[in-house]
Amino acid sequence: MKRLNMRFAAALTAAGALLGTASLPAWADEQFVPLLVYRTGSFAPLGIPWADGKLDYLKLVNARDGGVNGVKITYEECETAYATDRGVECYERLKTHGPTGASGFDTQSTGITFAVSDKAPLDKVPVETVGYGLSQAVDGSVFQWNFPLLGTYWTAADVMIQDIAKKVGGADKLKGKRIALVYHDSPYGKEPIPLLQARAKKNGFELLLYPVTAPGVEQKSTWLQIRQNRPDYVLLWSAGIMTPTAIREAQASGYARDKIYGIWWAGSEGDVKDLGAVAKGYNAITIHNSGEPGKVSQDLKKFVYDKGEGSDKTGNSVGTIAHMRGMMISMLQVEAIRTAQEKFGKGKSMTPEQVRWGFENLDLSQARLEQLGFGEIMRPVKTSCANHMGADWARIVQWDGAKFKVVSDWYQSDKTIVDPLVKEAAAKYAKEKNITPVKCEG
Repeated sequence: MKRLNMRFAAALTAAGALLGTASLPAWADEQFVPLLVYRTGSFAPLGIPWADGKLDYLKLVNARDGGVNGVKITYEECETAYATDRGVECYERLKTHGPTGASGFDTQSTGITFAVSDKAPLDKVPVETVGYGLSQAVDGSVFQWNFPLLGTYWTAADVMIQDIAKKVGGADKLKGKRIALVYHDSPYGKEPIPLLQARAKKNGFELLLYPVTAPGVEQKSTWLQIRQNRPDYVLLWSAGIMTPTAIREAQASGYARDKIYGIWWAGSEGDVKDLGAVAKGYNAITIHNSGEPGKVSQDLKKFVYDKGEGSDKTGNSVGTIAHMRGMMISMLQVEAIRTAQEKFGKGKSMTPEQVRWGFENLDLSQARLEQLGFGEIMRPVKTSCANHMGADWARIVQWDGAKFKVVSDWYQSDKTIVDPLVKEAAAKYAKEKNITPVKCEG
């Protein structure tokens, strides 16, 4: 009888192989990734493709790779509508989810980042803010749980000034110029001001500040002032419906769109596609090569969208700037988990503390980016105890009336300007919060 049972079991296994059930993944464990999103509210035009990109990459890792070394990625979205209080509620609800707790939070909001940054060290949960958040959080000796990967608002503002300097014939030619900042009147919009003040002092240009009350649909008075004061260039720190509103008001006031530089959250196709020629010449900064969809987009189509499992049911956002940035964010999260597994054990769920170690020891070489399908999209990044940003490569794209085109080489921020600001602000934060900085080797 025992032999008969064994034969029966073998027959079932063979039949299962013929039916394809043998190809189903046998998950070794699970790793939970919380997804804070804003699919509603005034920032939704940016938030939706960004959220879809984050979710799509996690689906891709499960479908193409069988998870992270056999560990399935699980996830749950929590809608914040870009409201800080709702974001904190999402954080509190999701931080203990999964077998070991949340792997880390991409808050999708500078205001929410400010709020949870005080909680993260106590909860021992990493906070990933790719291209946003607290600019001084680059200093890992103070901000052990924050990771502003690939760039901050200070590095972005510095690169914008560098590109303007190039256009006018050199940094010395900035003296006497007028550069305006039109910004969302929130922690997000105020972040670049310290860097721009430092740059204005060094380069001798006049900085004009124009706050815009949320959600940013009323800007007539702002652009009337711009028309009167005639700044040479305008930096636009907006998102969602504030961006096309600003561009329309610029046209109405006669301000040249090629004199405007938008931050990366104001530089997606969704911000300008409905404007068409009205936005022609509009510049934006980006942390990835917007001219290349990359192999990862081909993989996403093959393993996710062709099977009807894509997050964007229309498929229209795939390959766009915002969607790709969302995928980059999740890729960095997954690679932090993978890096942690290399140290603490493959095929196992990592604790938030172990994932924090992974974020702090990321080393994505060009070869590794090629393997992941991001080789043509972004530059290598390597983090450390002292440097939680890793790299700050950025370039400028310009809207030609139908699409964004890359119009600059890669830039990096001027460390002689940015680093002292980071050091000073981090030290001030440590004193205010009674934090003893850790000693980083090397």
